[in-house]
Amino acid sequence: MVGRRRLGRQFGWLWAAYAVSAYGSGLGFGALPLIAVLVLHAGPAEVSALSAVAPAVGALIAVPLAPWVEFRRKRPVMIAMDLTRFAATATIPVAYAFGRLGFVQLLVVSIVVAAAKIAFGAAGGACLKALVRPDDLLVANARFESTNWSSLAVGPPLGGAAIGLFGPVTTVVADALSYLLSALGITAIRGREEAPQPTGKSPVRLGAVFDGWRHIMGEPGLRALYLNNMLVSGLIMATEPVLAVLLLRQLDFAPWQYGLAFAAPCLGGLIGSRLAQRVVARYGRHRVFRTVGTLRAIWLIGLAFVRPGVVGLVTVIAVELAIIINMSLYTPVLATYRLEHTPSLLVARTLSAWSIGQQASIAVLTALGGLLADVTSPRTALTAAGLLILATPFLLPRRDQTSQHEPEPSRSHA
Repeated sequence: MVGRRRLGRQFGWLWAAYAVSAYGSGLGFGALPLIAVLVLHAGPAEVSALSAVAPAVGALIAVPLAPWVEFRRKRPVMIAMDLTRFAATATIPVAYAFGRLGFVQLLVVSIVVAAAKIAFGAAGGACLKALVRPDDLLVANARFESTNWSSLAVGPPLGGAAIGLFGPVTTVVADALSYLLSALGITAIRGREEAPQPTGKSPVRLGAVFDGWRHIMGEPGLRALYLNNMLVSGLIMATEPVLAVLLLRQLDFAPWQYGLAFAAPCLGGLIGSRLAQRVVARYGRHRVFRTVGTLRAIWLIGLAFVRPGVVGLVTVIAVELAIIINMSLYTPVLATYRLEHTPSLLVARTLSAWSIGQQASIAVLTALGGLLADVTSPRTALTAAGLLILATPFLLPRRDQTSQHEPEPSRSHA
């Protein structure tokens, strides 16, 4: 069975480290915007700035880190990034305990965490490619995706309850500790890891920071997927702070309802991620990109119709469920394709470029969404995002751009 394939003990430790960090982040899902709204009484523009400026500045910091990550052993880099995120996140409960917590500190912590996350992800992708066989990459990526969504299904409701019982920074403490446990899990991975040896041009040259983008833009399939993913991710994430203001402030949702609205649909992520390999085997990778890539974009407009009470809660859950099922099926296929079409000595720089572009898109679109919500209303901003995302399927790659080296779809299905 696909779901029971054994990928080895070393992958198991990497997966365990990812899982504990993911569940910590699930508990702290939306914690900083929530603290900004409930503790610092921030408005839509400030909340959106928190979600926009941090990814933008964090992405800028991560740009020169890419060559540094590429030509170093990946596990020590991952441990260092975990410890950096722990140290930064831990300052929030300390400042809150002494009554010194402010908006600027939330912003700085978000920036540090965003930059460290990009560097960790770049090193983690290269580590994964080294630990598992090429034929197992889709299975491994699907397991990461399943873990991610299960953590979001469990974490936010528990986080909301913990905030109600113990205060607004409780989940931030859990998130910080999860980075420590993740670092321990990575330390447990055995086997000597050699530092990659650069060939050809020096990796420290100024142009090396752009090698990831050169590779993406030079590969037609990657280029189309990259541009599509930037807009889809940016528009979906731009709705998060605006929706938080709409639900918590204008529609008077309780924190636990806010958490439930995003947690319950995440169970759909278990469905999509577990189906990824079967769907690719049956229909082919290109059809997943085109069909599922389109389906993940058509539901966002539904958030513009959220109303108070149970009906509004059900609306948010239904819209998010439809988006997440398709995203969780699409993402591991995309991640596998990206690793397969990237040389080993370019993996960290390519993944960094991908994350930086995505974070920059999130930053710009979130800032614009916040400004639009401030000038008009949160509902208007949600409507604009829902309409714009309907154009993104036109950026998905054509068959001739992604079908090279793709296995033939199975014809023996029922």
